[in-house]
Amino acid sequence: MWVAKDGHQIRLIDWSEPPAGVTVRGSILFMAGRGDAYEKYLETFEHWRQQGWRVSAADWRGQGGSGRLGNDDATGHIDDFAVWIADLAQLWEHWSEGREGTLVLAGHSMGGHLTLRAVQENLLNPQPDAMVLSAPMLDVFPESVPLPVKRWLSSAMSSIGDARRPAWKISEKPGSSIANRQKLLTHDEERYDDERWWREQRPELRLGPGSWAWVRASAFSSTAMFRPGALESVTIPVFIVATEADRLVSPAAIRAAMARLPDAEALIFGEEARHEILREEDGVRLKALAAIDDFLGRRVAD
Repeated sequence: MWVAKDGHQIRLIDWSEPPAGVTVRGSILFMAGRGDAYEKYLETFEHWRQQGWRVSAADWRGQGGSGRLGNDDATGHIDDFAVWIADLAQLWEHWSEGREGTLVLAGHSMGGHLTLRAVQENLLNPQPDAMVLSAPMLDVFPESVPLPVKRWLSSAMSSIGDARRPAWKISEKPGSSIANRQKLLTHDEERYDDERWWREQRPELRLGPGSWAWVRASAFSSTAMFRPGALESVTIPVFIVATEADRLVSPAAIRAAMARLPDAEALIFGEEARHEILREEDGVRLKALAAIDDFLGRRVAD
């Protein structure tokens, strides 16, 4: 456990050191998505370890093994994404102290949103040498609903009842069933079952829908992300892996961000990939990892 300044305990893992004989290239801090826990990405951590990276990861405050913030253990609640961004700034400063070599910040889905916001706000000391974003949640579905409408609706729903109540019933998306959850996340049944196994072994990792406050916070944070000049201020190299077939985060928002980021590269999949690209079938997953390896090798080698 790493303890934030306000005393909240954040679960942190340092994966094993790179193998003997492999040149250490630097360190990667990986931050997972909404409802995730870092156990889901151990296979990716091991890949990066074999490439010479020291890898760490943490669970966001209020999910995974980092406690809960809502009325129950099942609802993912936050009042303001600024709380998570402040946690990341503190954690990054703690984690990077004394580390030699390249420092890379990586995030999946909501983790990609929050890591990018932290860089936009110039809150990370030292500045990362590069970023890797997997299916970043820059906006959510439905894409046809503009952000001002999402802000208004989520604010209204938060104000007419307890904002900590769940905004939908089950699964990752309003209107989706547990039976369809895998279809949103990955084609790979074994990797999907791996998540289920971890949740059975460690029930504290289970998390269901987000709260209405989370929905509101997401809409306001996405608005801040796309304000004039915000994306243009991100001068470090950014690599994005995403899919046009994503039905959880907005591909249109990712395309819009890529057009404005000064130094961004991307690998965009189609129907062969669902939201969890780093947990997809090997044909997709290995291609994504190879592209990330190539990016890091070209842009931040040595």
